[in-house]
Amino acid sequence: MSAIIGRKHEIEELERLYYSDRPEFVAVYGRRRVGKTYLIKQALKDRFTFQHTGVSPVDQEDKKNRMKTQLESFYYSMLNHGLEGYSQPKSWMEAFFQLEQLLMKLDNGQRMVIFIDELPWMDTPRSRFLSAFESFWNGWCNGRDNVMLVVCGSATSWMLSNLSRSKGGLYGRLTDEIKVYPFTLKECEDYFEHENIEISRYDIVQSYMVFGGIPYYLSYFRKGYSFERNTDMILFGNRPRLKDEFNRLFKAIFTNSDDCKKIIRFLATRNYGFTREEIASATGLPLGGGLSDTLSVLAESDFIMRYSPYGKGTGEYYKLIDNFCLFWLKYVEKYQENATFINDNFTSDVMKAWRGVAFEQVCWQHIPQMKRALEIGGVKASISAWNVPGTEQKAGVQIDFLILRDDNIVNMCEMKFYGSPFSIDKEEETKMLHRVEMLRKTLSSKQTVHLTLVTTFGLIHGKHSGKIQKVVTIDELFT
Repeated sequence: MSAIIGRKHEIEELERLYYSDRPEFVAVYGRRRVGKTYLIKQALKDRFTFQHTGVSPVDQEDKKNRMKTQLESFYYSMLNHGLEGYSQPKSWMEAFFQLEQLLMKLDNGQRMVIFIDELPWMDTPRSRFLSAFESFWNGWCNGRDNVMLVVCGSATSWMLSNLSRSKGGLYGRLTDEIKVYPFTLKECEDYFEHENIEISRYDIVQSYMVFGGIPYYLSYFRKGYSFERNTDMILFGNRPRLKDEFNRLFKAIFTNSDDCKKIIRFLATRNYGFTREEIASATGLPLGGGLSDTLSVLAESDFIMRYSPYGKGTGEYYKLIDNFCLFWLKYVEKYQENATFINDNFTSDVMKAWRGVAFEQVCWQHIPQMKRALEIGGVKASISAWNVPGTEQKAGVQIDFLILRDDNIVNMCEMKFYGSPFSIDKEEETKMLHRVEMLRKTLSSKQTVHLTLVTTFGLIHGKHSGKIQKVVTIDELFT
């Protein structure tokens, strides 16, 4: 088996399911490009009885014939696996009947692994695909102890709604589900080492700020190139490797991709997010079930997160958490024709504000590592952001990372992404202490604020650094 970076738990789970003595029905899902298909094909390599991949809707301009295209592709997959004596099916009921005939022909008593990739793409409008698929599992697979049905899809909401949360014929039928997450910083480092790409941890963090630990994007990195040159090659110029990735990403996953992109574009304008009411007002989408469903779909697909900001009572905010989308909307859309944009601007003020926001995002994505660095891995805690708008008389305050601990300590985290150890001057100290004082006024008398610095290469201790209680470096985010 080829080397797989990370994914130890997922591989162990697929192995356990393979060697069980009962029919298994497992759904694998996660963000598009996160490596679901690669995981399944490597973990179950050479053990497939039948495999098929749905046809991407991105390249199907003729919407009326999408069902026909999907059926045709499925039929050709069955022919490739040995189907004989049947003409192309006209319905999904007929198609799955033919698959049953093929599988009975191939059954030698050993475990039969049936892998259907991008299952949601096959469920085209008015195709009655789901009814036929339900019949296939309930009426045929479920009665055979040697069957292992593995389905995969990037449309996470479809997978959850129609499989794990199904209220119809597939209710309670899944025997397992596996969610595949983006790489952590450490897994990115392991990937680059495996590919013999020499890259510093500083640049790995920068790559994470742009590509978000998505293996498919990292696979375009070339050894011998700097981080700047690799990013320019992948995203900028006349022929970048990911020329229209943002649009293709949403069109491949969501039936209402335009509405989803409207929301993502709006959320990209403010780091700590917006309420449902603010989103509805800005996008023109009606405040009702439709918007709620779209927000849920985006959250389930790991593009946004829903959270309750500190000090806002029970109100919920929605925040963009997909690094790639944030970078695309901030820079790629505007400057893609500039083939050397990153090389020309990465140390300039053009990208300074984004770099601060993106580093905060990386910290949100590495909360277990943050807690371990603070030696509070076993302490129950919640993570939040806090924002108080300013007035003419009083300065506002924005804290993008609070750790509210059950041991009555609150870590107020200041994120500073610098190319050298960070030095605090009098002005910076004054700003930090103002935020601490504002936060302290909202806490109970038994709670204490610990001013925490999260930075690249540590802190230069000096006249104005004494109030810092703890320093976390990027090395500690790689644990």
